[in-house]
Amino acid sequence: MVVLSKPPIAQFSVIKTGQPSTFFSGVPLIDLSKPDAKNRLVKSCEELGFFKVINHGVPTDFIAKLESEATGFFSLPLPEKEKVGPPDPFGYGNKSIGPNGDVGWVEYLLLTANPEFNYQRFSPLFGDNPETFRCAVNDYVSAVKKMACEVLELMADGLKIGPRNVLSKLLMDEESDSVFRVNHYPPYPELHDLNGGSLIGFGEHTDPHIISVLRSNNTSGLQISLRDGNWISIPPDHNSFFINVGDSLQVMTNGRFNSVRHRVLANSLKSRVSMIYFGGPPLSEKIAPLPSLMEGEEDSLYTEFTWSQYKTSANNSKLADNRLLLYQKFAAS
Repeated sequence: MVVLSKPPIAQFSVIKTGQPSTFFSGVPLIDLSKPDAKNRLVKSCEELGFFKVINHGVPTDFIAKLESEATGFFSLPLPEKEKVGPPDPFGYGNKSIGPNGDVGWVEYLLLTANPEFNYQRFSPLFGDNPETFRCAVNDYVSAVKKMACEVLELMADGLKIGPRNVLSKLLMDEESDSVFRVNHYPPYPELHDLNGGSLIGFGEHTDPHIISVLRSNNTSGLQISLRDGNWISIPPDHNSFFINVGDSLQVMTNGRFNSVRHRVLANSLKSRVSMIYFGGPPLSEKIAPLPSLMEGEEDSLYTEFTWSQYKTSANNSKLADNRLLLYQKFAAS
């Protein structure tokens, strides 16, 4: 990997973590082929908003091919990569995260999940026909989207709501506003100079979408926040997929599911590469608690909004902001 040029450390967020954190051993591991998967999914979404899955059906060759393409891209000299940036809204980004001043020790590719996306913008890197890269992305995203829909349908089964595709149909809709992101966190050997501090690769946030599906290489860095505010480190596992509940799913379950706050810390010795599918609804979709989940006289905790409204709100906010506060009527339990 080509290491990013190192600007003054003052440009980045450094947090005091004290002693090296131990890995959290309580991440729910859910086998999607088991009969109890639906109930374990619901429990995990209620308690953590975060879990990992095995027997997911995503072919290993799709994973390996896209990781190889991503590694090759991030290994290019910076001026070459910048030919396909900055994101507008898709393309290459470096250190700057969003339009509101957030920065991190990260470079990334942001792409649409639409298989019809025109990759001609990438022709300076891949020639006049960037077919290999396009196929690698589309094969992987298609398989991960299928798995995400299976997870959402198992959630519906566990919640005992119908129709079974009440959530997954939003991802399957041809107007689905889903995106795909590949992040590269270069090593930062100077971490020992931070006197017990940690360098932020990607600052704390929740994902605004319905569901996020993450796979990374075998490098640590991911942390999630528990409801008591304590941060815990997630052990890397390149054989599983990690799933995050997003803000939209929290609203659709009227606060029953928890949108997990998470961040990534830089590693001193190893590159971290992560690939994330963000499953989103159509822009015009109204986001509100599902009527089939509202019991009796239960009040909605949120005012209704469209995905387009919420996406605009998210884009106009800082990364760490609690964006749901704008739409929250009561404190979620």
